[in-house]
Amino acid sequence: MRVDSSMKFKAILFDLDGTLLDTLEDLGNSVNRVLAERGFPTHDLDRYRYFVGDGATMLVTRALPKQKRKNDVIQACVDAFQKDYSQNWKVETKLYDGIAEMLDELTAQNLKLAVLSNKPHKFTKQSVDELLSNWKFEIVLGQRDAVPRKPSPEGALEIAEHLNTKPENLLYLGDSDVDMQTAVAAGMFPAGVLWGFRSMKELKDAGAKALIEQPSEILSLLR
Repeated sequence: MRVDSSMKFKAILFDLDGTLLDTLEDLGNSVNRVLAERGFPTHDLDRYRYFVGDGATMLVTRALPKQKRKNDVIQACVDAFQKDYSQNWKVETKLYDGIAEMLDELTAQNLKLAVLSNKPHKFTKQSVDELLSNWKFEIVLGQRDAVPRKPSPEGALEIAEHLNTKPENLLYLGDSDVDMQTAVAAGMFPAGVLWGFRSMKELKDAGAKALIEQPSEILSLLR
């Protein structure tokens, strides 16, 4: 999809998991280990496409059997997941094909780059610092206790303010309905990626104004 040529993007705001990084296997394996240790059923990794996206607590809650979703069980499993994931978060996690080249080109065009994730802030920062250190991200925010998680626009608007950029001049790239809803609520341009965790229909229904099949296609949105 082409963008109105009168629109001028000055910055790109990225979701992390399912957009820049393929994290599904490490996330799913960590949760499955926590479940197995407690005698709960585990899940095929593909199921985790629909468990992730709303933070660690919701990830664990969705993975637990419905009859076990009690506050004390959820919290114990979240704590165990965070411990396991901190030790195993980059066993299989990697950049999606074409992401490095896309970031190189965006950097060459002097566009400001930022990340907003519902992954806990500590893990979000660690992921960017260790796997995306070749590129400069002006601000990186994960889920923080004092700020509502996406699709609340608060984190996105905080980033726009930090970048000194009007929301309408930010292109928001993400792979889920949560991302598209966040972009719409913040007044940013919602672009959905089709290499991530969710479907084209979900992205369109949530307000995506553009859909891209591979990272290089983001450049067509900047012309």
